[in-house]
Amino acid sequence: MTYQETDIPGVFIITPRVFEDARGYFMETWREDDFNRGIGQTVHFVQDNQSMSTRGVLRGLHYQKGADSQAKLVRVLQGRVVDVAVDLRQDSSTFGKHVMVELSADNKQQLFIPRGFAHGFQVISDTAVFTYKVDNRYAPESECSIHYADPDIGIDWPIKGQEVVLSEKDLSHAVSFAEAEKF
Repeated sequence: MTYQETDIPGVFIITPRVFEDARGYFMETWREDDFNRGIGQTVHFVQDNQSMSTRGVLRGLHYQKGADSQAKLVRVLQGRVVDVAVDLRQDSSTFGKHVMVELSADNKQQLFIPRGFAHGFQVISDTAVFTYKVDNRYAPESECSIHYADPDIGIDWPIKGQEVVLSEKDLSHAVSFAEAEKF
């Protein structure tokens, strides 16, 4: 695997070695020692999650606060998404900035998002199956959400307007970046 740090320190694009032949392909998607060496820190994932969504679905921008915060390793098993990580670390030189990466079944890339970030993705194919590992349990009492179109963050989502599909929770409980709890 190759580990490429993005413009935001601590956020990595991970590209696996893919072995293809007439039968299809094989790739290693996770190995703890290689991963920790590649990102230069120790992360121990405790839970895997998976979702399936249709075109235009936007999930995010979500995070858990305090001791319940989570690091995530995300990838797409089917389809294509744009994946976004927003830096909420107040002492960071990239505080308030975001990284946007296209993840797809074709490019097989993964994105590592450390604790201290809000995270979201939007489906840009007909459907997408999205999976991610987290290093802390889900804690609904610590869950937070920032509005996906907050102008202070300025994310240029590829699908806009009436085509954006949001959950009721993301519509009614998301706060502005200015109001959001930070790290």
